[in-house]
Amino acid sequence: MYGLIGYPLGHSFSARYFGEKFSSEGIDNSYHLFPIPTIGELDQLIRAHRDLQGLNVTIPYKEQVIPLLDNISEDASEIEAVNVIKITNNSEGRKPLLSGYNTDWKGFSLSLSPLLEGREIRSALVLGTGGASKAVGYALRKLGITPHFVSRNGRAEIYSYEDLDEDLITRNLLIVNTTPLGMSPNDDTYPPIPYQYITSRHICYDLVYNPQTTEFMRRAADQGAVVKNGLEMLYRQAELSWEIWNAH
Repeated sequence: MYGLIGYPLGHSFSARYFGEKFSSEGIDNSYHLFPIPTIGELDQLIRAHRDLQGLNVTIPYKEQVIPLLDNISEDASEIEAVNVIKITNNSEGRKPLLSGYNTDWKGFSLSLSPLLEGREIRSALVLGTGGASKAVGYALRKLGITPHFVSRNGRAEIYSYEDLDEDLITRNLLIVNTTPLGMSPNDDTYPPIPYQYITSRHICYDLVYNPQTTEFMRRAADQGAVVKNGLEMLYRQAELSWEIWNAH
C-alpha cells in the first residue's frame, strides 16, 4: 500500500494517477488518500496500516514532517522540505524506519526546462514561501536562475506583494506560483501581483494543476505570457517517488 498525507486532499490527482499506473502495468498495489488533520497522527496511521510502504506528502506537512523522520536525503535536507517517505520494517512489533526525500525539485525542473530553451532568464519571482517554494528555489538555482521569494508579509530578502512593481516584474521574466491560490474549489482566487506588467517575454508557471487553467495562468496568458500548470510536475515527481519506493 502507498498513499498521500496532507490536509485537505480533495484537490489531489495522485490516487487517480497511481491507480491508473498500477492497473495499466498489472501491479498488485493500492494507493490511498490520508487526510490527517495534524502531522502528529502520522505514527498512528503507519501503525494502523502495516502494509504501507511509502507516502507522498503535500500541503501543509512538507516541512512539519521532517522531525518525525529517521533520516532524510541530502537534497531534502538542503531544501528543508520532504514530499516522499519510504517506509521499511513496518511489521508488527517493530519500529518502522521512515526515510524522507524530495522529488518536487526534480519534477519541477524537468517540467520547466523545455520552456527555457532559447530564452535568457537569469532571475525569477517565486510566489509563496512554503515547502513547495523551497523545492522550486533549489531547482532554479540548479538551472542557474536566481529566485526572489514573495510573501504576504515581506521581510529580509523576501518581497511582499505590495513591493511588486513594473521594474521587478520586468526584470524577472519567470514567475512561479507555489501558493494554493486558485486551487479547486477556490478557482476564483489568484496571487495579487500587477499582471498589467507581464509581457510575451514572460513565463508564468503555476504548481496548481486543478483546475487545468488557473486564474493566475489566465491573467498572465491574457498579457501574452507562456503559461503552464503543475500537472507534468506531479507526474514527474510521482514517477521519481515510485523509483525511491522500489529501490533496494
